[in-house]
Amino acid sequence: MWTDLLPVMSYCLVMTTTPGPNNVMLASSGAQFGLRGTLPQIFGQNSGAALQTYVTCLGLGSLFVTYPVLHQVLRVAGALYLVHLAWKLSRSATSEARTSKPLSFAQAALFQAINPKVWVKSITLATVFMPVGLSAPVGALLVTVIGLLIGFPSATLWALFGVAIRRLLADPRKQRIFNLSMGAVLLAVAVSFLR
Repeated sequence: MWTDLLPVMSYCLVMTTTPGPNNVMLASSGAQFGLRGTLPQIFGQNSGAALQTYVTCLGLGSLFVTYPVLHQVLRVAGALYLVHLAWKLSRSATSEARTSKPLSFAQAALFQAINPKVWVKSITLATVFMPVGLSAPVGALLVTVIGLLIGFPSATLWALFGVAIRRLLADPRKQRIFNLSMGAVLLAVAVSFLR
């Protein structure tokens, strides 16, 4: 049984540990607000992605297959939001970064609806990795739980990476360089979504 689940576990691991909008924002939040301040974002992003995976595995993914223009609209909306976040992050000064608030649970969960990387993951899980021999609700639940079990540690590691570099960012100049770098990464991810 576990060997049958190895491919879906490997796919979830790759999709949740590689750089993307969620992970860049988690590292930035960890650096600015610490792990405790980033916990609502970790829980929100994983809950939003889990709900999206479950619903997609139950059939929403077929809409994107039938109407590919919906996927294009989603990619553009997600890319525009990432450009907005990149601009906001790169323009923030050290004092602004320290007084701003981290993403809430709801904001992080809702962001998943326009996060193209999470849609790609959800659709791929629904079309390639759904277990054979299980009913759709049970198979969707199994795939969703696997995603959660792998997603939480991955998200936490990205936030902890931010926490680890927090001391380096006490210097306002280094904080500015970090903000510009994270903004540039988000901008690059946004551009990659438009290809």
